[in-house]
Amino acid sequence: MKIIAMIPARFEASRFPGKLMKDLAGKTVILRTYEATKNAGLFDEVYVVTDSYVIFDEIVSNGGKAIKSKKEHESGSDRIAEAIENMEVDIVVNVQGDEPFTKKEPLLKLLEVFKYDTKNKIDIASLMLKMNDKAEINNPNNVKVVTDERNFAMYFSRAAIPYPREESQSVYFKHIGIYAFRKEALLKFTKLPVNRLEATEKLENLRFLANGLKVKMVETDQMAIGIDTPEDLEKANMLFKNRTDI
Repeated sequence: MKIIAMIPARFEASRFPGKLMKDLAGKTVILRTYEATKNAGLFDEVYVVTDSYVIFDEIVSNGGKAIKSKKEHESGSDRIAEAIENMEVDIVVNVQGDEPFTKKEPLLKLLEVFKYDTKNKIDIASLMLKMNDKAEINNPNNVKVVTDERNFAMYFSRAAIPYPREESQSVYFKHIGIYAFRKEALLKFTKLPVNRLEATEKLENLRFLANGLKVKMVETDQMAIGIDTPEDLEKANMLFKNRTDI
């Protein structure tokens, strides 16, 4: 299988405009994310796909590969679909541009799903992390997922699901926004209209479920560290100061 990673990158972000070009321990957030994905050593190619000439130039000038979107897109998945439409590729991994701490181990677990899916029953694979902190569970910025007995996604929500009727029985999983798509599933997804659930929760992954695409969830214990606010960036800088591998 030919496997590539695509990092969708918008310059504007409603909660933290221009965050991908902010400094993170001497390099921009987007460059840190690109390098972390590349260093995982799992992909035939890694690209940043962006609507911004600033981000495009940042990647290319530092020896990376970038693709400039031809038109505006509502989601990162739509942006990636445009970029891969004429590429010879089997699996496309969507890595979030604001996650510079992306690691090899969870990505490897994600890709192994397709290695053993000999009957092509899985359209998309994604990651989930067990949550225990009440404040984190109730935070609408943390997307929760519930699965069936085979770990196929049943629903994603910003709400705390399942409802804790008996609190001791409640188990919560946070959705980590890294996806691995079969190429044909991604192209199919982007041709589907936004449905009521997606519009309500502002979660594009609900479009997968509403249209019968099978999403296999893979549990990880690797905490994803995204940068959504200036405070997140401060924390990320502190973490980088304590690293010896940069």
